[in-house]
Amino acid sequence: MKNIIIGLTGPTGAGKTSACQAAADVGFKVVDCDKLARVAVEKGTAGLRAVTKAFGEEILKPDGTLNRKKLAVKAFSTKENTELLNKTLLPHIVELIKKETDAERVLLDAPTLFESGIVSICVSTIAVLADEDIRLDRIMKRDGIDKESAMLRIKAGKPNEYYFKNAEHIIYNNCEQTAFKAEFMAIINKILKENYRG
Repeated sequence: MKNIIIGLTGPTGAGKTSACQAAADVGFKVVDCDKLARVAVEKGTAGLRAVTKAFGEEILKPDGTLNRKKLAVKAFSTKENTELLNKTLLPHIVELIKKETDAERVLLDAPTLFESGIVSICVSTIAVLADEDIRLDRIMKRDGIDKESAMLRIKAGKPNEYYFKNAEHIIYNNCEQTAFKAEFMAIINKILKENYRG
């Protein structure tokens, strides 16, 4: 039976975690690309060397590990810097992702699914969206940051139109979780049915 990889994406705070849990509950291997992004910049890695070269030594702590807050301030300050971070780090993350796609059913939780090119190994793509005020609230609670910092992260991301243009399936996760998960699983089952044919 062929290996089925589905790409899940969407802006920060949209509520992709609920979708990942729903997929894991029915036997999908969920690959957290954000987690692999952290692995890609661990001390001594080629990824950390590349990011340091792009953004300067001041993004490092005295022990040589990455100071994530300092990098975030620089990387999300302008669109150009966000693009520079993606361009610098994505090849290192993609390499790690490919090593994790060894199960029969895989869901890639990938905020930069299209930008990274990793979409090329997916049979289909789903984007999770949510209203901006809901996203703002989620980011503040999740990351323990103030409204201004949360808004910076939202502004650094892509607008909803980007996902409408690129993703095959769009789903909103504004509040009610039972309905959201049911709708998400209907999309997953549709993709599985299409790809198991023959």
